[in-house]
Amino acid sequence: MASALPYKPKPGEIPTNPGVYRFRDADGRVLYVGKAKNLRARLSNYFAPLHTLHERTRRMVTTAASVEWTVVATDVDSLQLEYMWIQEFSPPFNVRYKDDKSYPYLAVTLADEAPRVIVTRNRRIPGAKYFGPYPKVWAVHDTIDLMIKVFPIRTCSDASYKKAMATGRPCFPGQIGRCGGPCSMTVTVAEHRAIVDDFVAFMSGGDQRFTRTLTARMKEAAAAMDYESAAVYRDKLQAIDAVLNRSALVLAEDTDADLFGIDEDELSAAVQHFVIRGGRVRGVRATTIDKELDISGAELVDQVLQRTYGDASPADIPRQVLVPTLPDDASELEAWLQSRRGKRVTVQVAQRGRKAELMKTATLNARQALMLHKTRRTSDYTARTRALTDLQEALGMSEAPLRIECFDVSHLGGTNVVASMVVFEDGLPRKDQYRSFGVPETTDDTDSLYQVLRRRLAHIDADEREDLPDPTADGDDEPVVTARKRPRFAYRPQLLVVDGGQPQVEAAARALRDAGHQDIALCGIAKRLEEVWLPGDDFPVILPRTSEALYLLQRLRDEAHRFAITHQRKRRKRDISSVLSEVPGLGDARIKALLRHFGSVTALRNASPEEIAELPGIGPTLAAAIRGHLSAG
Repeated sequence: MASALPYKPKPGEIPTNPGVYRFRDADGRVLYVGKAKNLRARLSNYFAPLHTLHERTRRMVTTAASVEWTVVATDVDSLQLEYMWIQEFSPPFNVRYKDDKSYPYLAVTLADEAPRVIVTRNRRIPGAKYFGPYPKVWAVHDTIDLMIKVFPIRTCSDASYKKAMATGRPCFPGQIGRCGGPCSMTVTVAEHRAIVDDFVAFMSGGDQRFTRTLTARMKEAAAAMDYESAAVYRDKLQAIDAVLNRSALVLAEDTDADLFGIDEDELSAAVQHFVIRGGRVRGVRATTIDKELDISGAELVDQVLQRTYGDASPADIPRQVLVPTLPDDASELEAWLQSRRGKRVTVQVAQRGRKAELMKTATLNARQALMLHKTRRTSDYTARTRALTDLQEALGMSEAPLRIECFDVSHLGGTNVVASMVVFEDGLPRKDQYRSFGVPETTDDTDSLYQVLRRRLAHIDADEREDLPDPTADGDDEPVVTARKRPRFAYRPQLLVVDGGQPQVEAAARALRDAGHQDIALCGIAKRLEEVWLPGDDFPVILPRTSEALYLLQRLRDEAHRFAITHQRKRRKRDISSVLSEVPGLGDARIKALLRHFGSVTALRNASPEEIAELPGIGPTLAAAIRGHLSAG
């Protein structure tokens, strides 16, 4: 690989102005679009020595054949131009968005002579005012059913409306009390428009005004003994309360904001967009993102905001935008949003109070959405088949790896070293075949991995017999002898995966070599860059970020890590409990209190009697006994 790119601009050619740049391949296809406050400073990062670049950035710049840029007057202009070009060219190395589904909205067709309220997934109805999105269609219909009791506006189709107005006979929904438009012959077009305006105002967050007004009218009617009118107002209040109870008040009543919760890993991200109007969550939208290049959290937030508000109407842009991380060009984003809204817009990080709590909720939802997205992807039969085929090709295997075993080592400051083995068959986890290993003596992670693999590989070729030592037994105990029909580790994997980079892969290769099983394929996946390492190679294999094979490897690695951590925690808890149970006068409740407070025997050993005695229920005498027992042990 050449050390310099042939299309690298000459010194001084790139301007220092703000602007937007595009990388193109040999066929002229746009590969990546980015913006910069200083084009020369930003682009020089891409033309640094290739060995210093991030693996995926290196892949992009070596795939490209040219770079071009456009200078703009302000940083705000660069935001708009970057968004336009990304929408136009859909560059493969920019982040790609996947809405989980097409969400239903409640829409009011304000451009009509007599506006009507409808449920739609079409966001391009001219002159329509949208509310939502809603998670379910039935939730929108329920809201409409309740709201037309308070604001009787038109629900019939345009054809029914025109026929009713031409014939003078109410539309069918009007005959059964389901339509309150002029076609029902109960209100004029002007009166209906006023009701529509009230409906829009209520749905936009003005609910307190209507609640106060209806309450006052109900009391006035009751005082005048007009109980029928009072009952009508009461029913309307109940309908309003039912709508409001569907969306609890989460922030101050005058808060209009959009809140973005984001969870991400090296390959993907999930975004939960909470639409808050009048202090209530009026809609939620979930989006998943595929990342091709390695971008920071701030850059991701920047891209999410551009996409969300790039084509938004001024009414859909709130006063506040709450994000988990402030983008580097936050002030330019605010100016851009303000120019689109026509009013002041602030971009803030939710740091404390109710906004921070709501951000935690949104982030938790995003984390679950990301987990579900990855699980669905690896559970889909077509995706699994493609993943196994891609792995076979990428690793140069003669057959698809139908059985894959992944290993991970976990420890706590060099103590309580454990390892895990998870098994995937046909791309799906076989949890009944997961195993955990204790490693009593080791020098480092690579030595631990070598020991564990030797213990596992020793049983690959075991014949079926009744008495078989269990290789998962901790080294400081006698092997556990079990009786079973088929040896637990007699199944031969086609692929071994280790969590780590080149050192871990070489340790695993040595174990395979010493065990005489070099025919088994091996690779490692390094978490920081999601690089796939093969034994003996100086450079990693870089799978595309959208590759099903990389998703499968990532899920294997994450599952092995989770299983190892779980086993380590159980061991740690068992170890400290067994030690403390030997102290006279120390029961289960006090042991649990010590576990919660100190967490490990080491921490307890380092604590003074005075620190131990600070716990409720443990006085100076018992604290001294605990300290003495631990010191003696």
